[in-house]
Amino acid sequence: MRSRSLASLAALVVSAVACTATDDQTPVAPPAAPARTADASHDAHAGHVAATAGGNSTAMGTWRPGRFDTCTAEQHDRYSTVAADGKRYPTWHPPVDPGTGCRFGHEHGRDPRGSKLHAWIGDVPFGVANEALLDWQPGAMRHEDHVGHKVEWENDVQLHYSINGSRVPFGTRCDWLAKLHQGTHSADALPNNTHEIYYAVRCTDGTQFAATVLSRFDRVGRFERACQKGTFVNTDIAPMPGQLNGRGTRLIPDRTCADRHILVPRGQWSGYGAFYENWSSANYLRTADGREIAYFDPGFAVFNPARYHDPRVASRLSYTVDLCYERVGSGSRERRARGGECDWGTQGGALRLTWDDPRSPFTGDKREVYFNQTTIVNTGGPTVWYTDPFGGNASPTPFRGSIAQQVAAVDNRRAYPLESQAVGANRPYGGNGVHAPN
Repeated sequence: MRSRSLASLAALVVSAVACTATDDQTPVAPPAAPARTADASHDAHAGHVAATAGGNSTAMGTWRPGRFDTCTAEQHDRYSTVAADGKRYPTWHPPVDPGTGCRFGHEHGRDPRGSKLHAWIGDVPFGVANEALLDWQPGAMRHEDHVGHKVEWENDVQLHYSINGSRVPFGTRCDWLAKLHQGTHSADALPNNTHEIYYAVRCTDGTQFAATVLSRFDRVGRFERACQKGTFVNTDIAPMPGQLNGRGTRLIPDRTCADRHILVPRGQWSGYGAFYENWSSANYLRTADGREIAYFDPGFAVFNPARYHDPRVASRLSYTVDLCYERVGSGSRERRARGGECDWGTQGGALRLTWDDPRSPFTGDKREVYFNQTTIVNTGGPTVWYTDPFGGNASPTPFRGSIAQQVAAVDNRRAYPLESQAVGANRPYGGNGVHAPN
């Protein structure tokens, strides 16, 4: 039901001349040793087909209704937008179609039409950077499923300096919007560190910025343990080709977190906070010689992921709701989930829920997003820079596989870092038939 083009050039993908990756952008090859692949039923590549210029992007037409969903694929695909590359992409839609009352079974976060930035940026297409990668680096692919795209925004945010541990407000306010593909229902994020971010901000101090990149959260083939920061877990699931190592990190729960904090002995309550999945991004727009034009680092967290990494099983994927029924040991030594989500979600074990049941308390619908730093070093520079899908090789002119990024011609570097501000934790994105995969 969306057909309008983006108001900005932030989604422009250009196929003009070939480009060459710089040293720090060398693709990371899949491991040579035998590797496992994610469950094919949740494979982010499933359903993607090559796009034709001016037609549908590879992201279009990939969603199919599940057993709890009442909308058709055709009803779903009406929620689309044409980006500046002339291709059609899926975009935000409500979990319930207002025209028919049918349910899609997934949600994309906050309706971007309420953002003050919407008149400038238009509808946000899902998958522009993934599409650009196909041109910039033929043979590489980073397809992501549809349901993982999540939008959050806030208007009129008062900025604060962080000075010696204190929050000090100063005279700048911002409107911002962020969209990340954050799949907490599948195995995709276990080996794959590369996920699409769209980020836009406009502030009263002249800061204006809109960019789409494939954000690199730490290294390919590993993640940081959610309940034990600083501990990295290597996976033997084959990553998609063409990904690059980065500086961000993604904290993901694993079986160790379940054993230590969810399955507890008598006299203790389960600590579901151990499954708090927190992805911290670190994104740069840079020229080929390494000059930094912009930096931005929103963070994205999920309180109730539907899955966790489990090295005991062949797929390396287990579902959080199954922990509600698991028993380890017996008698006085029995360890199990006690209290909290498992108790109220299953009515004390009376309900037997599958991982994709809309009644499950673990649907990935409780989230928060951190608004952090946005640094621009572009005094007198172009207000449109063309970068590769990872934000590198920035040029004033387009090249094959480039994305147009909007950057104000300012230098907004500050004497102190900004205080992080989290939003969204209390917003009701669940219900209305929403279930994993979400």
